[in-house]
Amino acid sequence: MKKLFTLVILLATLTAFAKPPKNQYVRVSTSFGDCIIRLYNETPGHRDNFIKLAKKGFYNGTLFHRVIQNFMIQGGDPDSRDTSKNKPGAELGNGDVGYTIPAEFNDSLFHKRGVLAAARDDNPAKASSGCQFYIVEGKRFTDADLDKLIAGRLKGRVIPPSQREIYETVGGAPHLDQGYTVYGEVVTGIDMVDRIAGVKKDERDRPLTNIPMTVSVLSKGQCKDLDKLLGLAR
Repeated sequence: MKKLFTLVILLATLTAFAKPPKNQYVRVSTSFGDCIIRLYNETPGHRDNFIKLAKKGFYNGTLFHRVIQNFMIQGGDPDSRDTSKNKPGAELGNGDVGYTIPAEFNDSLFHKRGVLAAARDDNPAKASSGCQFYIVEGKRFTDADLDKLIAGRLKGRVIPPSQREIYETVGGAPHLDQGYTVYGEVVTGIDMVDRIAGVKKDERDRPLTNIPMTVSVLSKGQCKDLDKLLGLAR
């Protein structure tokens, strides 16, 4: 009995001091496939809020209600569970959870293809919706495209060379940088985003066929395995 008690204490101690995964991952599942997203530690407010909602099952049954090919797919509106609420003058995309998340801009986080970012309204502080998000499908840009964007919409803000290269080779949506908080990225399953972005839609970019989602938080063991696979382990 004494040996068993000692073993239990030892196991409890080892568990208590076991290192947690470096990153948290979530799975977004749809009829068009699944994708796994790594949430950024550099944006803890958005990361923790997304995890909180996902654990509650908040996103389950909500729709990707707005899709634009070569740009992004948007979802997370709680009203989208009841499509009868989608009426002229009160279209889907206005539902929320009653709070916002302060912007968490980071120069190293940008709108490359596959990133997860927070939707928002036109509030001056650029605070994020407490629930709505989008995943960038994006498109590739040329040097000339980026120079024109900098001179116009970006008002002279410089795009670092490393980011320019990604926008030119991988693609993204550079005009959104530092305007909307980026807080994660797809690590596997980007083809799901491409399929959804390409569906038929109406004049308001609402898919003609409902695309519900399920969002689940991966276990610590799964997160550790992904960290190792991606070379991000501690």
